[in-house]
Amino acid sequence: MPEKKIITVFGATGAQGGGLARAILDDGEFAVRAVTRHPESDAARELARLGVELVQADSDDESTLAPALEGSYGAFLMTNFWEHMSGDREKVQAAAMAQACAHVGVQHAIWSTLEDTRECIPLDDPRMPVLQSRYKVPHFDAKAEADAFFTEGGVPTTCLRLTFFWENLLRMSAPQRAEDGTYRISYPMGDKRLSGIAVDDVGRTALGIFKRGTDLIGGTVSIAGEHLTLTEMAGALSESTGLPVVYQPLEPDAFRAQGFPGAEEAGNMFQFYRDCEARFIGARDLDAVRALNPSLQSFATWLAGHQDKLRTAWV
Repeated sequence: MPEKKIITVFGATGAQGGGLARAILDDGEFAVRAVTRHPESDAARELARLGVELVQADSDDESTLAPALEGSYGAFLMTNFWEHMSGDREKVQAAAMAQACAHVGVQHAIWSTLEDTRECIPLDDPRMPVLQSRYKVPHFDAKAEADAFFTEGGVPTTCLRLTFFWENLLRMSAPQRAEDGTYRISYPMGDKRLSGIAVDDVGRTALGIFKRGTDLIGGTVSIAGEHLTLTEMAGALSESTGLPVVYQPLEPDAFRAQGFPGAEEAGNMFQFYRDCEARFIGARDLDAVRALNPSLQSFATWLAGHQDKLRTAWV
């Protein structure tokens, strides 16, 4: 039998890349190589136990990237803004990955990216503050700028535009318990819909793109699992967990003023989702996503598999 083509996955011990690594293993068409800075970590060791090839590399160390990609047919490439909260650092990392892919001749790269929010809310628009001197939402805008590194470098690339992860409800965007015993979601979204997706579906959709061969090279695939108002999400959370969850909308300025690390960034992000709802949701055709990933989960389906985790995370 011919050897399987290798897909090298950055972030394989995290959420997005881990979802793709699992999807590749379950599907069996490709072999998976996991890039990690810490091959001794528990997450890396578990991947190795499952039969994943591990390779040590660091997106901040350009010299490690080409060796990690050598011999790969495909590559899944991502950056983690929340680790350092620097849009400029994301761009440096993306440029290094693009250069490495071009150097070794990767035949299909998927670049995990987002919209440029300044196309909807320009820098001089006073509705939203400018962050890091030239961005509205740095972790969106920097990734969008980095798209050009792959095009200009001649890397055969599909841009995969993501959205809000429902797993954030277990962590950074978890409902907060109020004095009256309710659990409150307080995002600055008004009555607008939020596009959400399960992290596992990022990986499954990326695999669907790889399995399509060259069809989507040079294109952009924007994904979501469902578009829901926060009132609808709160109702579904209440029904699933048995806990009283309510939506308490905030104005963006009030959200940004909360002072936790990343509050301004997150406040701008939610305001972008709100003020640019039609544009953002319009780019995310759920039927088209489902064609790449037939097992695409709705919010209700995701909730059914996370009831106990949600209760444990909140209580």
